[in-house]
Amino acid sequence: MARTLAYLLTTLILFQTFSRELVVLDYQLHKERITELFCVNKDKPKLQCNGKCHLAKKLRKANSSDSKTPAGGFAKVKYDAVMPVRAVLTAPTALRVAPARFGRAISAPYCFTPVHSIFHPPSFQA
Repeated sequence: MARTLAYLLTTLILFQTFSRELVVLDYQLHKERITELFCVNKDKPKLQCNGKCHLAKKLRKANSSDSKTPAGGFAKVKYDAVMPVRAVLTAPTALRVAPARFGRAISAPYCFTPVHSIFHPPSFQA
């Protein structure tokens, strides 16, 4: 189920990404039908429009729908850290920092042995 959902979402993202290319592919596959149904210049065969005017309209529509999406895709969020009024007005003892407490030392089973024969800085020989 999760794999099917992943394939579906990936396909939808690819369709959105390649929307203009899909419009051109649809035009190439159905050129004769588009010419018969939607071509404005049917009575002028010398122009050899073949439905390119309809393709241009579809591409403009695809571009306008793309421009409606936000450019960055992220909203600007501002986070402010504000101290409560009571903490500011009280004595400085309220702002005192508690001392740090550390637990007992734990020895880690780790040993490092440097290999100086391999890893060393380059040297200059004159």
